[in-house]
Amino acid sequence: MTVQQRITVEATINKYKIIFWVATAILILWEGVMPLSTVFFAPEYVNAGTKPLGYPDYFAYTLIVCKVLGVIAISLPKIPGKVREWAYAGLTFNLIFAFISHAAVDRNIGFMLLPIVVLGILAISYAYGNKIRKEQLA
Repeated sequence: MTVQQRITVEATINKYKIIFWVATAILILWEGVMPLSTVFFAPEYVNAGTKPLGYPDYFAYTLIVCKVLGVIAISLPKIPGKVREWAYAGLTFNLIFAFISHAAVDRNIGFMLLPIVVLGILAISYAYGNKIRKEQLA
């Protein structure tokens, strides 16, 4: 590999890393920090999103734990690949079911679109994380 090719590959990897970390940082804030801050600083609002949909109170706490574990798994580079894949899958299921719940219960277009937007950001994080790993292996 020539020096020019090596520089091009490194520039590509750096671009992929920037895109990955921007998308992942949004996920960390949205799916990890915000739910945890609600538990610690405004616990009366923990089930504000799930109660109107008919879910029991404990379901909100379960979602928060799973979301936090998921964003930890996708953001730490030393986590094994299989665990990371399961974390992406779990967060994907969560967002799809959030869309379905809002579509079935309250039909509020804003509440329905938000999980889809976050799912798009999750897909970007997943795709660019895989691109980084493929480029580093090549």
